[in-house]
Amino acid sequence: MRRALALLACLAGALGAAPGDALTVRDMLGREVTLPASPARIVSLVPSVTEIVFSLGAQDRLVGRTDFCDYPPAVRGTPSVGGMVNPDLEALVALEPDLVVATDEGNREETVQQLARLGIPTYLVRANRIAETVDLIERVGELTGRRSAVATLTGEMLRRVEAVRRAVAPYPRPRVLYVLWPEPLIVPGRRSILTELIEVAGGTSITARDGDAYPRFSLEAAVARAPEVIILADHSTGSSTAGRPAPEKWQRLASVPAIRAGRLHSADLSILHRYGPRVPDGLERLARIIHPEAFR
Repeated sequence: MRRALALLACLAGALGAAPGDALTVRDMLGREVTLPASPARIVSLVPSVTEIVFSLGAQDRLVGRTDFCDYPPAVRGTPSVGGMVNPDLEALVALEPDLVVATDEGNREETVQQLARLGIPTYLVRANRIAETVDLIERVGELTGRRSAVATLTGEMLRRVEAVRRAVAPYPRPRVLYVLWPEPLIVPGRRSILTELIEVAGGTSITARDGDAYPRFSLEAAVARAPEVIILADHSTGSSTAGRPAPEKWQRLASVPAIRAGRLHSADLSILHRYGPRVPDGLERLARIIHPEAFR
């Protein structure tokens, strides 16, 4: 493995020698990233970023993605470098990227360190709020030379967000339990974009003050907080049923207000957990679950 990485480092060094007109940008974690020029060959290890690149019309600059970058459907024509946790570095280097976009909330720190040793510039992103999603889109627009497309995309997103906020404003806020993963029970905490989306959709997340982004939680604590709406994340994709919610366990909790009222729902994880152009889609689905009376 070390010999393979050494050979890759030599190749990457030859490909990425920075000319005199190199430019330096700062990523979302405050790291300085030096690029030889505006990147023309980008590998995205972040499904949200992949969606943003396509939404801005910059897909001609995307030369690589992960297996989880599955939207829009046209992305399937872009070569994959494998998973987010363990991407194939040899396949990645062979794509001759000018820049790799990664995240500290899905990619391993070891991967970022290996890319640094290979001399491949890596731009780290993170978005835990709607405003940060807008910031990310603006940054991708800068990186891809598509600044002119940013305002239209973000303007429409924010218009839809405000429309939801207005629609649910007259109604009481039910207590909401969102279940990211059932065993162990993982929920959105203080730093999750889901916590803000539930709030904008007219609910109050019962785990909004817990942990950081996605803390573990106990079933007993969830029951004690008496959620009035329960939403189970659906991890299944296409024809695969793996990761589909199992509502039976929750339906047995007859003392929980959400179960008594028949307010146990599921939601598509691929939409609600990506901080990109489809944030309003996920928000609107949440709002219709929490406040169906606002959208009749």
